[in-house]
Amino acid sequence: MDIRLKWFYRLGFLLLVFIVLFIFFKLKELWLPIVKIALVVFIPFVIGAFITYLLHPIVEKLHASGLHRGIATFIIYFIFFGGIGLALYKGIPAFIHQLNDLVDNAPEFANQYRDLIQTIQNKTSTWPETLQVRVDEGIQNVEAALDRLLSKVINFLIGILNYSVIIAVIPFISFYLLKDHVLVKKAVWYLTPRKWRKEGILFLRDIDKSLGSYIRGQLLVCLVIGVISALLFWAFGLKYPLLLGFIIAITNIIPYFGPIIGAVPAIIIAFTMSIKMVVIAIIIILVLQFIEGNILSPFIVGKSLHMHPLIIMLALLAGGEAGGIIGLILAVPILAVIKVTLLHARNHFSKKSRTQTQGS
Repeated sequence: MDIRLKWFYRLGFLLLVFIVLFIFFKLKELWLPIVKIALVVFIPFVIGAFITYLLHPIVEKLHASGLHRGIATFIIYFIFFGGIGLALYKGIPAFIHQLNDLVDNAPEFANQYRDLIQTIQNKTSTWPETLQVRVDEGIQNVEAALDRLLSKVINFLIGILNYSVIIAVIPFISFYLLKDHVLVKKAVWYLTPRKWRKEGILFLRDIDKSLGSYIRGQLLVCLVIGVISALLFWAFGLKYPLLLGFIIAITNIIPYFGPIIGAVPAIIIAFTMSIKMVVIAIIIILVLQFIEGNILSPFIVGKSLHMHPLIIMLALLAGGEAGGIIGLILAVPILAVIKVTLLHARNHFSKKSRTQTQGS
């Protein structure tokens, strides 16, 4: 009887939670503006904390070698943000020039694209009607996907310009978080309830062990692949090497599907030049993937996630469906956090059940 009552209690609690969530989402017009303002305020702190998380191990190594924490922080801060500033100073004019050139040549690319589509339709005109309809539907889907991608890129660039003042605050947040890391750690320690402190430290330690080396290594690999691809595209005369290298670097964060997504724009641009350039672009991309898969990733990233590829692919499909490119990029880190959370929850409840059994 006690077991039945316990299950009725749990089902009733779940039902109450669902009712509360339903009412909460029905009232989103009231709380959504507040959430948007909070996101605008907290996003710089989240990004600054993420940069601090990336740079903190290097600062700790320098501090452990005898260097003052403030000096170590200044050196790493200067190298990191100085390098980013120099890259932006040198790269943004070239990036904007290539972007303007791409916009100016868009009508020419569109004409070449229409000629290609017309050629495909002419060659498939003798096919059975069902197959021809499928080909036409595929072409329309590709056009719609390209339109959506272009609009997202434009909105993203406009969003960066709109939040430029907020973005400018991020380096200062990162500097003070790196410099006063011990004080921030103590503040979080005292604000956390006493009964959660021990488990919280173990939880964060396991997340860092599972995710930290993966994120740092993956970002370094993407940077190297992006630079090498841009240099190779420039050396072989492919148009817009900086834009294409940037796209390959960003999409390379996505496991398995990223190289395919990043290769599509390069092949499209190469197709507008010549078939020879298409072959060169494909060879460059294959060489880059060989270098990443056999040299860079095994030595830099390793197998720090300890998850089966099928589970990662499932997370990528779910992330892509939920959030597009951003969802694909965040899918694996979120999966790693969920994995650690479930393991700790299982250990917590097993300890609790053992304690109750011993007590009874």
